[in-house]
Amino acid sequence: MSSPDPAASYAAVFRLPHARVTFGAALAGRLGYGVLGLALVLSLTAAAGSLAAGGLLSTVFGTVSVVLGPARADLVDRWGARRALPSLALPFATALLALAWCAGPYSGAAGRPGTAVLALLAAAAGSLCPPIGPTMRAVWGALAPDEALLQRAFSLDTVAEELLFLVGPLIAVAMHPVPALALSGLLIAAGSCALAASPAARLTAAPDPGAPQGRKGKVRSRLRLLSAEGAGVRRAAGAALAVGACLGGIDLYVIACADRAHHPGAVGWVLAGQSAGSAIGGLLHGRMAWRRSAAGRLSPLLAALAALLAVDAAASGVLPLLAVCVAATGTLMAPALSTAYLAAARLAPDGTATRATGWVNSAVNAGSSAGGALAAVLVATAPLPVCFLATAAVPALGALRAGVRGRNGQVRTTTP
Repeated sequence: MSSPDPAASYAAVFRLPHARVTFGAALAGRLGYGVLGLALVLSLTAAAGSLAAGGLLSTVFGTVSVVLGPARADLVDRWGARRALPSLALPFATALLALAWCAGPYSGAAGRPGTAVLALLAAAAGSLCPPIGPTMRAVWGALAPDEALLQRAFSLDTVAEELLFLVGPLIAVAMHPVPALALSGLLIAAGSCALAASPAARLTAAPDPGAPQGRKGKVRSRLRLLSAEGAGVRRAAGAALAVGACLGGIDLYVIACADRAHHPGAVGWVLAGQSAGSAIGGLLHGRMAWRRSAAGRLSPLLAALAALLAVDAAASGVLPLLAVCVAATGTLMAPALSTAYLAAARLAPDGTATRATGWVNSAVNAGSSAGGALAAVLVATAPLPVCFLATAAVPALGALRAGVRGRNGQVRTTTP
């Protein structure tokens, strides 16, 4: 059960020390990631000479980025944001600029760089992506004095990030892909370095390695994240994986539905409605005074998401009705993700706050990729209602797993 909290205000989030400067820096870097996705695919397509090769190379980037995401977040826990973020951001931007250079001069020319060179650069860039989101969430955890304010901060953070990923592709389309790729690298590097330079970044500083048992303590913290004490983090990551699978599936199903209704131009409006619903739901969720802990809310949220996807299945034959249902489904996307991030941050063993939310971040991306791949197979072989129901099974199973394994979970405060 919950009720609106009249004292809850998002203005209170921005009154936290250094919050506006730090959050602004993080948003600049995340806008770069929003531009990056489409710009990278189009630039690699131009450099490699075919859409198939460009898609494969962008998959190399995405796969390496997801697999190494928790390890990069762990660097922030171990080194502190001030040292870790610039160490990743500068070589990352260099790799993207090198890819932009390859796509620019050589696009369509006989001297086009080899696929191996492009794959190496894409893998290098993917391995170095600065963990701006996980770092910002670790900073929120250190800045917010109580659970209610942290909930609002995470809700605001999730909604803002989603909106930036909606605006980013529009910027990439408005620009030529090659300068857009270069711009994304510069934005990510500048945002990362500005975030690292913020006074709030000192709150993520690693413990003094010279302190008694400091190194052993850090090792024990990382081991606890993989052990029983990290079970809550893994449940949160599992919930985020389910939400990501829904996001990846819905996009393709909406495209298929609009195509079959002979209104392909409606795709943008339907997906924009989903994003608007997500923003509204996320902001309302952040203002609620919840009686359950974040971990305890994961199962009901996933169950509700599965139910709404089942409604989408029933509406999939009528595009206007599907648009309304997809917007309603979107109202649970941001709340589910912000709750997963909050649960991971609160249940993480000491000294692993950034890595814990990094696991959730990687799970969302992995779930989106897997959900998109599953949707591609389903769309080609099954009716749309069956496709929606198959995707609905993912959060339904996630709700069951989170409910069964999370009954005894306890909320604890992390020390970033």
